[in-house]
Amino acid sequence: MTRVLISDDHAIVRTGLRTLLKAQPTLELVGEATGGYEALELAEKTRPDILLLDLSMPDLDGISVTRESKRRFPEVRVLILTVHEEQALLREAIRAGASGYILKQAAESELLSAIDVLMRGNMYVDPAMMRDLLRESMEGPTSSTSEAVEPLTPRETEVLTYIVRGYTNRQIGEELGISVRTVEGHRANLSSKLGIQSRVDFVRYAREHGLVD
Repeated sequence: MTRVLISDDHAIVRTGLRTLLKAQPTLELVGEATGGYEALELAEKTRPDILLLDLSMPDLDGISVTRESKRRFPEVRVLILTVHEEQALLREAIRAGASGYILKQAAESELLSAIDVLMRGNMYVDPAMMRDLLRESMEGPTSSTSEAVEPLTPRETEVLTYIVRGYTNRQIGEELGISVRTVEGHRANLSSKLGIQSRVDFVRYAREHGLVD
């Protein structure tokens, strides 16, 4: 029996997932979380085989949950279930320790297949995103010969300055009038372009480039 924990802040998504999972004789739903911190608490209590995780949550984003989950519960396989199709987010999720990445518009059978793939010890990436990932990796050698960092957009620079000041993704969104998901996308692009992830590294970069005092 495969034990599954759901973490998504949208009730309608949780309802659909609950119905799907409970209809499968080989799957057991062990809990439902509505935020990142609750997901970690429930993972501590239930020790699921699969953590089915949304990227965009109100308190702690899915990338951070993935990273912390793999640190505290290395045996748990994290399957990202998201609307985000950005390659930068996919790469960041994999770097954080996710075993799978699937889009919410995927068919139910595809989600069940993804769970099965993870339980067999393999990684699963949404087919459409995998094609793009392979295309990027094939084009990589020609584009990576230069050591120059891809320039930041004005919006990415704004997001960076708020990250350095310690703002959460939600606070940044409120300040800039954009959604949390958009902030996460900008943050992932920053990590991809600069090759850094932690706030300490962002602070160091910003200081070196005169973006903060």
